[in-house]
Amino acid sequence: MTELEGKDFIEEKESFMGRRSQLTLQIVGAALFSALSIVVGALLTPTLTNLIRIPGWFIAIIDLISLVWIVCFYLFGVKAGILCAIIGTIGLMPFDPSAPVGPLMKLAATLSLISVPIIFLRLYKRENDIKSSQKLKKPHNILIYGALGTVVRIVVMVLLNVLVFLTVFSLFLDQVSLEFLGLPQITGMTAVIIGAPIINAWQSVLDLGIPYILVFGAKLDEKLNLW
Repeated sequence: MTELEGKDFIEEKESFMGRRSQLTLQIVGAALFSALSIVVGALLTPTLTNLIRIPGWFIAIIDLISLVWIVCFYLFGVKAGILCAIIGTIGLMPFDPSAPVGPLMKLAATLSLISVPIIFLRLYKRENDIKSSQKLKKPHNILIYGALGTVVRIVVMVLLNVLVFLTVFSLFLDQVSLEFLGLPQITGMTAVIIGAPIINAWQSVLDLGIPYILVFGAKLDEKLNLW
């Protein structure tokens, strides 16, 4: 083996070890934050979460659990964020009063919201000296792709809400109204079609914005410097 070949072999080995270490950290991050989301769900569901649920909708005004999942996504990357959400969804089943529908809807909402930023990161021109998190950190990027992700989430969740209230939650359809908007006279499927986009748009702003401030505002991403 020549000196050049030996140097290339060492660099390749170091690169492999770096990727392996990164994957390990992503798995650890997903495990820690999914556990945190389950603890949050178990502790808060009987108290705070039920207090902030929109009557008749089985939806909280502020979804603390999805905030944890997206913090994991911002900190540890795409794989960790998706894995965290999936594990968290399974772990919430014993605690959520609307399980299994509630946790699965929460998973669908979160994944559809971050789908556009994930696609953006995959298509973004790769630059060796710029990490993916730093691309996502740029305010104009998160605003544009977050807005597109919100549109995707609204479409997905409106369709799922219509499906759910026509099937497994059909007995509760007459309890759904726009009372939270000061329009108690609007009920049933009309309320679902009007209310679901509004609720999901509001939650999308919180789901993307609060973790963004926590992670990038406090520069936690720079301290971890993982992806």
